[in-house]
Amino acid sequence: MRTEAAKRVELVFTLFDANGNGVIDSDDFDLMTDRVLEAAIASDAGAKAAIRAAFRRYWTTLATELDANGDGVITVEEFRPFVLDPERFGPTISEFADALSALGDPDGDGLIERPLFLSLMTAIGFEKTNIHALFDAFEPDATDRITVAAWSTGIVDYYAPDKAGIPGDELVGAQAG
Repeated sequence: MRTEAAKRVELVFTLFDANGNGVIDSDDFDLMTDRVLEAAIASDAGAKAAIRAAFRRYWTTLATELDANGDGVITVEEFRPFVLDPERFGPTISEFADALSALGDPDGDGLIERPLFLSLMTAIGFEKTNIHALFDAFEPDATDRITVAAWSTGIVDYYAPDKAGIPGDELVGAQAG
């Protein structure tokens, strides 16, 4: 696994531990889902249902694949080797990437404006400075919009253990403390 990918894994674990108790559990995914849906006020019911289902699948996949002792929580040690395994986790990531990027396009024009991107990524827990750097790395057009496809691909790439120098590396840039 590349160093960049390892840094991305550590950040994702921290974000998924939405309640800050040091482990990931179903409550964390409920909390994150609620925060993202709150930020997606302009999205339709279908897009909201899709992101809710994607978060639910994400948790279910983690719990099924990693919770060997059945205690209902995922530790960072359990999380590290799994999340960057495309064979085991790829379909879950693809579903999540499609749902989240679609949520950023409530008008269906295939483009995501910076303010909504910022709101959704902040709801997940990323640092604003890094969110702006990520958005810029996606090379927005003259009206400060990126494509849904670019964001979806960027999410999938974020979880690839062999990738470096990708836009998603901007998210681990200057994380606060």
